[in-house]
Amino acid sequence: MRERLKKIIMELSYENREITLVSGRKSNFYFDGKQTTLNAEGGYLTGKLMFDIIKNFTPQITAVGGPTLGADPIATSVALVSYLEQSPINAFIVRKEPKGHGKKLWIEGDKNLKKGNVVAIVEDVITTGGSILKAAKIVEEEGYKIGLIVVLVDREEGGLENIEKEGYKIFSIFKKSELI
Repeated sequence: MRERLKKIIMELSYENREITLVSGRKSNFYFDGKQTTLNAEGGYLTGKLMFDIIKNFTPQITAVGGPTLGADPIATSVALVSYLEQSPINAFIVRKEPKGHGKKLWIEGDKNLKKGNVVAIVEDVITTGGSILKAAKIVEEEGYKIGLIVVLVDREEGGLENIEKEGYKIFSIFKKSELI
């Protein structure tokens, strides 16, 4: 399962080219994780592997989500896999900005959560960890506890260490050095 997901990532998500990352850093390679997580097989495999990590975590994780847009298909895949495995975990999405109208929400799917729930944050790719830390802060300010963070690909540029320095437990399915 993991080897098949690795092959999909390399076929659909990896690009060997110059790019400017969200962090502002320049890079000579790019992982567009959404190309994998929006693929039917890639999305399922990502959801299954992340669910396997999440379901064995103590305290029990009751919901999964993260920063839009990278986390959206992953959270949905984990939720679907969890339901199929008769261990339902709901999904949520953390907005980049609060909704400008209506309830002005930071978190979509909030009716599936209860204050104090222990949740997992997921993301497709991590570089410095900035977007994950921003989402984590919002999730905590909204009254939820973060049990763990799971990412599909760690670019190995300090993100995992930055997350750990803030006191969070984090796992990656793949590290850059395992892929290229």
